[in-house]
Amino acid sequence: MADESFFDIASKMDMQELNNAINQAEKEIMTRFDFKNSKSSIAVEKDELVIVSDDEFKLQNVMDILHSKMAKRGISLKNLEYDKIQPASSQTVRQKVKLKSGIDQDNAKKINIMIRDSKLKVKSQIQGDQIRVSGKSKDDLQQVIQLLRKADLPLDLQFLNFR
Repeated sequence: MADESFFDIASKMDMQELNNAINQAEKEIMTRFDFKNSKSSIAVEKDELVIVSDDEFKLQNVMDILHSKMAKRGISLKNLEYDKIQPASSQTVRQKVKLKSGIDQDNAKKINIMIRDSKLKVKSQIQGDQIRVSGKSKDDLQQVIQLLRKADLPLDLQFLNFR
C-alpha cells in the first residue's frame, strides 16, 4: 500500500463562504429601492436556508441576488435543493433550500461505475459519504479527476488528500 497513491472524492459546502454570500445578499437587499419596506430575509437553520419575502416575485429576486453572490464566492449551486414555495405569516411567502453535503449512495454508485468503465488501473471504494480512489500511477488518478470534472453530475465534487 505504501507505493500506491490515492485521493478522496467529497461533496461539501464551505459554510463560511456561504455565510459571507448571505451577508452580502442581505446588504444588497437592504439598499435596493425595489425592496424598500419589504420583509425579505435569508436565514440559515442547521442544514437549510429559509428565504422569506413579500410575494413570489420578490422571493425570486432574493434568490437571484443570493445566487449571484454565491457564484462570485465560488460556491456551486448544484448543492442546493429547493422545496416548494409556501405561504408564511403576515402575507409573506417562504421557501426552504436544503444544503446537500456528502455523496449519497446512488451518486456514489454512478461515480464508481464511471471509474470502472474508464478502464484505468485504479480501484474505488465508497467510504461513508466519500469515495476513495487508489492506484499505482498518479497519471491514472489525474485522468480519473479529469473524467469526473467533465461528467455532468448533480453534485459539486472536491478532490482531497491527493497522495
